[in-house]
Amino acid sequence: MNSQSTAHIPRGWRIEDLYDQTGKRFLITGGTSGLGRETARELARCGAQVTITARSAKKAEQTLNEIANNKVDYIEMDLTDLESVRKAARSLTGNYDVLILNAGIMAIPFAKTVDGFETQMSTNHLGHFAFAGLIKNKISHRIITVSSFAHRMGSFGSGSLDEIRDIALGKNKYSPWGAYGTSKLANLLFSFELERKARANNWPFVVVAAHPGYSNTNLQMVSSRIREKSAEERITTIINKIFGQSATNGALPTLLAATHPGLFGGLFVAPSGLMEMRGSPKLTRAREIAYDQMLATNLWSISEELTGVNWK
Repeated sequence: MNSQSTAHIPRGWRIEDLYDQTGKRFLITGGTSGLGRETARELARCGAQVTITARSAKKAEQTLNEIANNKVDYIEMDLTDLESVRKAARSLTGNYDVLILNAGIMAIPFAKTVDGFETQMSTNHLGHFAFAGLIKNKISHRIITVSSFAHRMGSFGSGSLDEIRDIALGKNKYSPWGAYGTSKLANLLFSFELERKARANNWPFVVVAAHPGYSNTNLQMVSSRIREKSAEERITTIINKIFGQSATNGALPTLLAATHPGLFGGLFVAPSGLMEMRGSPKLTRAREIAYDQMLATNLWSISEELTGVNWK
């Protein structure tokens, strides 16, 4: 992954620098709120045709009304249900220039999905792994994975096949934030390994990762709502308003990663401000473990095993 030394992105890149996207098609997971919704809104504003995924038609229709742009449509998909993921993949018509793997949940209490996976690993990694693998032949230009600076708190322990499997199945000691960090580390391991496989197999797309920094979105409130901690939710709302950047600014790294010409695969785009919490996009480097090819290979193997999706 040496391309960061030669790739170039302009300093101070802003939403106004997003150029005309007419004729291009984008597919965004988790497009009904937060960063996904803002990403869809801005791409459609610049002329792109955008498809978002949503867990329910009601939420999707609400979002389309808010965006108010007929260039945005949706498909239903629940990343915690492999049957739903497969159905969504089958429902897609035509090809897309860019796939943006954006959907995510954060630091929720322990739960398992219908497929027996730990819910954060299922939503943030395994569901995306399966969906992207099922539709890879429909993607012609880029696949973007949205990670987090929280990947720095993630760990797969020894990185063995058994330990990765146990983590994915929720058999290890559970910590909401630890599980979130591990799922975000999985995003990066997946992104960099997919780029290696894309080059080895002459797949047409390149793979770029991004993280948004700290943004004022609904993501931080989900855990409090699940646990019915209304006071905690109110405090989080206040903290978000004080310290979080807008969702539009938080979407800048993703938008640049998805659209800026000449980007190489294997790059990681982040905010340029203090501690990468906010600011215009820049190229950054992940924690060293994210580039561990043996760990990435083991994660890929377990991901194929558990989802039943083979990328060959």
